[in-house]
Parts: sequence; structure tokens; C-alpha cells
Amino acid sequence: MNYEIHSFDKIPSTQEYAHEMIANGTASDRTIIVAAAQSAGRGRYRRTWVSAPGNLYASFVYKTDARDPRLSYCVAVAVAETLCHFGIAPKIKWPNDILVGAKKISGILIEYSKHFVIIGIGVNIKSNPDIPGYETTKTDSHKRGITPDGFLTVLADKMDVWTERLSARDFASVRSRWMELAAGLNSEIKYQGRPAILCEINLDGALVLRRGNDYILALGDEISI
Repeated sequence: MNYEIHSFDKIPSTQEYAHEMIANGTASDRTIIVAAAQSAGRGRYRRTWVSAPGNLYASFVYKTDARDPRLSYCVAVAVAETLCHFGIAPKIKWPNDILVGAKKISGILIEYSKHFVIIGIGVNIKSNPDIPGYETTKTDSHKRGITPDGFLTVLADKMDVWTERLSARDFASVRSRWMELAAGLNSEIKYQGRPAILCEINLDGALVLRRGNDYILALGDEISI
């Protein structure tokens, strides 16, 4: 695992620590910040991410020259492939949730700062939080013996495999694997408050939706699955 690793027993947030490193000029390419627990973990829209000990809380830091919406698909596939490595069958729920048995087991948060991208990944291993209206699960419920360190070692390798396909101009293979793992394909979702059918993603990372005989390309967070 060719990464610089900053490991903590407990910090407020691995994501915020990465932002601080970038702000003070100490960040470098291929860095992982990992914590056994977080006191102020967060997900998308600054929602609280419950961070009890025994799970994986990590932020990957990479140098980048530009934002690429397709990166989220690469990361989702990397997390899903890590679960597959341990004999667990996942599904990817757009935009950033990994499911096992229709229950959330992992979440992804991608943020940009200056010339860096920070990819936060949380995985429920020993425990899973109670979230009203959203069922969760943990790896221990499907395969015993997985540890946060063991998961991270495999995940780092999978991150290299799948994120490097963007720079190699091979998003087609990422798209193909994402489609195999995607939850909700060819089913009804909500787009801008109205029903539509989720068909696929295209090579630009846009969702392809169908409403009647019309096809729509959608980017952003206007979709509810």
C-alpha cells in the first residue's frame, strides 16, 4: 500500500483533518487519514456520520488538476469490489451509498480543496447506526473476522485499480462494472419531483433517464431513488 498514512485513535473528522492539511500546506498526494473513531464525523450536506469504534473511517487525499464527476463511480466500484473480496455481495445506490441486502453498509463523500480531492469513506464493520427510515447493516452480519485495517489494505489497492482508469481514459470499464452493481436500474425514481425510469449512466457520468418516450441526461442531486 504505497500511501502516506496518518492514523488516530480519535479525531473530530478525517475529512476535516484533510482539509486542514491542505489549508496549511502539509498535504501530499496519496495520503490516507484514518481514525478508529470520530467525534464529529459527517456525510453529505454536513449530515452527522455516527462514528463508533470498530468501523472504518478514512479519507483519501489525491492531487488533481480538475473536478471529474465520474470519480464518484470509480470510488463506489472500489468500495463494492472490496466487499466482494471479502465474500460480501454489494449493490451501489446512486449517488454515494453501498448496500448489502438493501441496507446501507458504506457511504462516500467527495470534496475538493485547492489542487486536491478528498474522498471520505465510512464502512460499518463492527456496528451500524440506527437511522430512522433507512436500514443499515455491517460486515460482521455477513462475514466475521473483517477488521478496519484489513479492509483498508484491500480498499487502498482497489482505489488504485479503479481511480487510475480515469487517467487511463478507460471509464468504459468503470461504467460497465458500475452498471452490474447498480441498484434501481430500470426502475422508477423521482427526477425534479416527477417519476422517471433510471436507464443507465453514460460515458460522461450523467444518468440517463426515460420519461415516456423522452430521454433525459441528469447530473447533480435532483434525483431520489
